[in-house]
Amino acid sequence: MDLSFEILAILFAVASVAGFIDAMAGGGGLLTLPALLAAGVPPTQALATNKLQSSFGSFSASWYFVRNGIVSLKEMRLAIVCTFIGSAIGAEAVQHIDASILTSLIPLLLIGISTYFLLAPQTKKNQDQAKMSEAAFALSIGGGVGFYDGFFGPGTGSIFTVCFVAIANFSLVDATARTKVLNFTSNIAALIFFIIAGLPIWEIGLVMAVGGFIGAQFGAKVVVTKGQKWIRPLVITMSMLMAMKLLWEQHQQWLLSIF
Repeated sequence: MDLSFEILAILFAVASVAGFIDAMAGGGGLLTLPALLAAGVPPTQALATNKLQSSFGSFSASWYFVRNGIVSLKEMRLAIVCTFIGSAIGAEAVQHIDASILTSLIPLLLIGISTYFLLAPQTKKNQDQAKMSEAAFALSIGGGVGFYDGFFGPGTGSIFTVCFVAIANFSLVDATARTKVLNFTSNIAALIFFIIAGLPIWEIGLVMAVGGFIGAQFGAKVVVTKGQKWIRPLVITMSMLMAMKLLWEQHQQWLLSIF
């Protein structure tokens, strides 16, 4: 499809802001997906194109964290493999399974994540022993959340982050760094299936990818320099916004009838 230079410039700007937010707290899709739909991109292609551009943003943030020694890919290799496999299975399963039950549960999960970060004390790495082994974490959390991202997606970053904090006892900064690595892994796995199906609109996706890449670099830098001061309120805000958006989409008619 052909879009004007002005529309592409707006999409680039939206992706830049989304990449910045996504690197810190997740939820960048709240901005990019509606922007793609508003530009007239059909829903299925919008999802695929959004996955294309978000893969560049999550790669950008991951690269920053790895390059600065905040996270080691060698230490995360099992979680990366499990996440990739889980996401690939989820991307295939979504084509054959009704997602309505899952979509109704996710807003409640996101509200729970917001509440957790609102009430939980600040954590420091290794202040307590992790609640499960690295292998068990990789298989259950990596594979499970990876499956969810390939199958549906909203809130994946927030879910990964709360698992790294609550189960693996990482600080919020370390948890965010590891989250972006696994987020990139699940994005790539799902994107491969979308590319095979010929769904992404490359012109739009690559323009937004550049914006997302730049924004994610700045967002990752803020994570390192500002730490929990910025991440915690952003995770709470983005989780609540995603929950409200999903609840509105699911119960719009009922809510309108009340008011």
